Amino acid sequence: MFDTHVTVVGNVLTAPEARHTANTHTLVATFKVAATARRLDRSRNCWVDGNSFRVRVICWRKLAEGVLSSVEVGDPVVVVGRLYTRDWVDSEGTLRTLYELEASAVGHDLSRGRARFVRNRPRTATSASDDAATDAQEEAEAAPAAQTSEPPAGSAARAATASTDAQTVAGGEAMAEPAAEPAGEPVGEPSAEPGRR
Repeated sequence: MFDTHVTVVGNVLTAPEARHTANTHTLVATFKVAATARRLDRSRNCWVDGNSFRVRVICWRKLAEGVLSSVEVGDPVVVVGRLYTRDWVDSEGTLRTLYELEASAVGHDLSRGRARFVRNRPRTATSASDDAATDAQEEAEAAPAAQTSEPPAGSAARAATASTDAQTVAGGEAMAEPAAEPAGEPVGEPSAEPGRR
């Protein structure tokens, strides 16, 4: 059979809810959206609400992640997807019908506001050799620090040493040599524009 693809422009009615499927633990987000037509009432010379359409929207996987972090109640949205009905019999024996829209895309309606797009960063898988190399590098960097006689930064011994050095300089007993100026341009003169040296 043929699928019915639709675009719904409306407002979010309910906060997106997250759940995971039972077997595959796939992330699913659902929310409701309403689209209300506006028409001009010529007798009163004003715009009034016309017919409205409400539908439950279902989003899967990455789209569900984006919806859960971006969409809130009242947001104007544009939803594109496949519309279908689900029929069931309720506890009283009445046949019920539910419209659902399986979304392929959800976005904010930029004719009614502004948004800033933040691209998803792909997750990179690391190999066991990469992890081993990183562990070895971290151990190598940690080893020299443990062998030095200077106390680690932030320790009480280092603070006492720094305090003694400051008192010696302030008392005039010993003065450290002035720090050498960094190589390059003289201090106090503006640097030349790039390409004009």
